[in-house]
Amino acid sequence: MSKQLHLVVVGKLKDPHFEAIEKDFLKRINSPELIIHEVRASAVNKEIEGEALTKKIKEISPSSTPHIIALSEWGKKMTSVDFALWTQDLIERPNKVIFVIAGAEGFSEQFLKGCQEKISLSALTFPHKFARLLIVEQLYRAQTIRLKHPYHN
Repeated sequence: MSKQLHLVVVGKLKDPHFEAIEKDFLKRINSPELIIHEVRASAVNKEIEGEALTKKIKEISPSSTPHIIALSEWGKKMTSVDFALWTQDLIERPNKVIFVIAGAEGFSEQFLKGCQEKISLSALTFPHKFARLLIVEQLYRAQTIRLKHPYHN
């Protein structure tokens, strides 16, 4: 059973208001714990960012093949309840689960080839800081749905 979920993001969260909200959700997420890893954004191109993402994923899971999920507007769309059930299945798997948010240019084709799944937070496009906060909130919401906590209502 996976005891942690990982979120790898390109760039840093620089807005103190978003940082405070994210920190609050991270304190609440414990079933399982969510760990956020930041990689440096590249001013050059998305292939360099893809290499940085791959390197970070190998650091997170050096001895096993993780389940990598790219957050993409072209990914699978789910309701929050479906997302909660889907994440429950992921948590029960033995391999590490890693969600990934790309930089401003999106994912390189090479990086996407190494992902097992793509999911979408919405048909809308969001700034990266919003996407980051949305996935953190949805992971918290999924936890509350699984635990039958009233937050989702």
